[in-house]
Amino acid sequence: MVPMPQPRIATFPQIRRAVRFYQITSVITGVGLLLLCAEMVMKYGFHVELFLNDPQGFLAWREVVLQGDEWVSTGEGLNLSLGILIAHGWFYVVYILACFRVWSLMRWPFWRLIMLFGGGVVPFLSFIMEFIVARDVKAYLSGREERLAEKKAAAAAAPTPPTEEAAR
Repeated sequence: MVPMPQPRIATFPQIRRAVRFYQITSVITGVGLLLLCAEMVMKYGFHVELFLNDPQGFLAWREVVLQGDEWVSTGEGLNLSLGILIAHGWFYVVYILACFRVWSLMRWPFWRLIMLFGGGVVPFLSFIMEFIVARDVKAYLSGREERLAEKKAAAAAAPTPPTEEAAR
């Protein structure tokens, strides 16, 4: 079995920034997905959508009716349910870029990238993956830095061979 390539030490600062950005996008995407799931339950289960600045009030649940094969809303204000759908879709693209950045810098196997992508489409998975990725990356970076510091300390403590000038 061929060993997986390891991240280069020079990329450690980039990895830290990429993981931080991934954590932020993961939480936003996860919350957006949960809101989207709640919106779908309300629309298809209870046949209502949430509207902002509707004649019935600042925030109002308005009925959604099935006309032919399409759901049509009776609200007149800004459709927040549709806004949640659009916002999650666009932010999922940002989340995918963050996933790809961490994956490529860490040089992980392809299956891990697929798991990261799944965080934006499987409810609660983004929170689980965010915890796992942050834990794994931080443990890897701190372990590598500790080994590097030990090597430097051992090299500094090792006796140096005498030079010609010192021998005179």
